[in-house]
Amino acid sequence: MSAQRLRSLIGLALLGCAWPAAAVTIHIAGDSTAADYAADRYPQSGWGQFLGCALDGSVTVRNHAVGGRSTRTFIGEKRLDRIKAEIGAGDTLLIQFGHNDANTVKIERYADPLGAYRSNLARMIAVARSTGAQPVLITPVTRRNWKNGRVVADFTPWSDSMRALAAELRVPLIDLERDSAAWVQAAGEAGSRVYFLHHKAEERLPAFPSGIDDDTHFSELGARGIAEIVARDLKALEIPVSAHVLAARPDLKRTMPLGRAACR
Repeated sequence: MSAQRLRSLIGLALLGCAWPAAAVTIHIAGDSTAADYAADRYPQSGWGQFLGCALDGSVTVRNHAVGGRSTRTFIGEKRLDRIKAEIGAGDTLLIQFGHNDANTVKIERYADPLGAYRSNLARMIAVARSTGAQPVLITPVTRRNWKNGRVVADFTPWSDSMRALAAELRVPLIDLERDSAAWVQAAGEAGSRVYFLHHKAEERLPAFPSGIDDDTHFSELGARGIAEIVARDLKALEIPVSAHVLAARPDLKRTMPLGRAACR
């Protein structure tokens, strides 16, 4: 066989090969609404626990979100430094804060929306970009706060600050405050209870023996639903990781809880 013929056959073979996609990681920096929870906290769930259900097998999710953290305390506890040590070129950093930055009771968490909050977000963006990773800002997810038949935003100054920063620094933005509020609104005041933590003592849940009424933190179905919104919006951004978001995401659209933090 001639050398030219051999080269032609090799070229045809290479064209027919389906090379595996390069492995990438999505890192999540956030608070309790995104965090992972142990089985003994069920049904409390964070949307970051379920994001992997929307991704192909080449993507890993590293959830750094922790309850009670604001941008100030997340950075102060060196959690951003840990992300910087792990994150690399081709990765994505999802950044969702605001709930605890608005806390004026636990003042150590507070970050002024036009001051520390903005500069802390900019610092997180810089960390991602310095490693060749893609930052994505996510406005704070809605609470189940109904007034006069409408879902009311609780963190508008922080969301507006994030939107302005995204435009200024040309960072992709998922407007989760807007999109999650629309989702809760569509479910209705009564129907949306299932997305949050509303349980009576008679249910004898080990995690909440006295019952719970919480319009901030999510149940399994709520966390799945928020993960679906994040995945849908992430795909629509058309950044590199968008290609790894599955077109069909049935595990995030369940109407009955699975009873655990798993895709199926």
